[in-house]
Order: sequence, then structure tokens, then C-alpha cells
Amino acid sequence: MTTTASTFAMLPYVKKGEIDYAALDYNPDDPEPMPDAMEQEFVVQEILGIMHSRFTDFKTRPDVFLSSNTILCYDPTNLNVRRQPDIYLAFGVDQGAIRRRRIYLPWEAGKPPDLALEVGSDSTGAEDTRVKPAVYAAIGIPEYWRFDPSGGEHHGGPLWGGMLREGEYQPVELTREPDGVLKGYSELMGLYLSWDEGWPRFYDPATGMYLENWRQMRAAMETELATYEAQNASLIAENERLREQIRRLQEGG
Repeated sequence: MTTTASTFAMLPYVKKGEIDYAALDYNPDDPEPMPDAMEQEFVVQEILGIMHSRFTDFKTRPDVFLSSNTILCYDPTNLNVRRQPDIYLAFGVDQGAIRRRRIYLPWEAGKPPDLALEVGSDSTGAEDTRVKPAVYAAIGIPEYWRFDPSGGEHHGGPLWGGMLREGEYQPVELTREPDGVLKGYSELMGLYLSWDEGWPRFYDPATGMYLENWRQMRAAMETELATYEAQNASLIAENERLREQIRRLQEGG
């Protein structure tokens, strides 16, 4: 059964005391970037853009949290025990309250994230494959995905997905299309995440089509808006022309 954002009721956010940010050994406002962040940058931005357009209505949904490389804590007794997923997504949470705390605390948000995704790089590849699966499983994140732009240099394969079953991630079946596109189905998103020559794409089985690039979607919306505004301006001009004709008729009578 496909689970999407609309099936989750928003959980109340329950603050459990103040956070002494000064006592933490990292700055949640400015997490230190990895030295090879540029290797991941475009892929992360592409995935984020499409997911924002699909699930957060371009960051306006109050009940969907989507973030990149921010702090996810998982030990209530020690906020320095944390991870920074490249991308993580949570449905049915108070995203505004989470952002005001500047840290994702599952015990306050009411649940762990629903999905975490890591993009492979030279400095993070080993941790993505050997460490994070166990950590994310212990946190209780239902889906974990890895996307390697290099095709496997960092993760041992281009694409990997896992569904949490009895405390461990069971691999998602991957299929390869005749054109070489590799894809796996996400039950949570109701979409296939695809690896296309190192570039991420999302395939919607409901429509049988790939989702548009988020920039294309926004450009299409802007074009549609410009067309509407032009049509509206034309109608206004026509209305003024008719008013002027009526005025002249009235003056002539």
C-alpha cells in the first residue's frame, strides 16, 4: 500500500525543555560542510527541488518537513549524538516548530523522519554504507536510500534502497530499463527513484511519466501566469474600450 503525505495527521510538537545551544560541540546554525560537498551539490539540489514541488507545495505545507544536511539527534540524553542526512523527509509533523528548534528531535516531533537519503561522495561513501544503515534503523526511519552519482565508486553501486523490516533494511528490488535507467520503488513516496547516467529522476507509476525537473515546473507555472496576466490585461483594455463607446453614445444622445 502506498503511503503519502496526505495519509498522515499532523502530530503535536511537544517541547521538552530548553536547548543550551552554547553547550553543544557544533553550531546548528552553521554545520561544518564536508570538503567534497561540491561533488554532491547539484544532485542534492535536484532531488530537494523535485521533492519540495511534490510533497511540500514549495515549502508551504505545515505538516511536511524536508531538509538537507541539518541536525538529526537520536539520543535525548546527549544532543551531540547526531547525524546530518543529505536529505530527510517527515510527513505529519509540525515543520515550523521543528525549524524553530533548529534541530530535529524525534521525541519532540512525535516520530522519526520517514525517509533518509544519502548522496555518495569520497568522504562519506564508507559511512553511508557501513554505519548509517544501522543508525537509521535504530532511529526507526522506515526508508533509507543511497544515490551514487559516480555509478558505484562511493557506494558500490549506483542506487540502493532499503525498507525497514524487523529492525533491518531489506533491499528494494531494482530494475533497469532498456535505455539503461536504473530505478527502485519507494512505498513512502509512491514514486520510483531513478539513476540516469548519474542524474536523479523520479518516475510516477500513476501517470507512467517522469516528474518534470522542478525548474521546468516553475518555468511552466510562470509562463502560465504570464499568459493569464496578458489575457487579463487584454480583457481590461477591451472593457475600457466598451466603456468609452458607451460614454460617447450617452454624450451624443
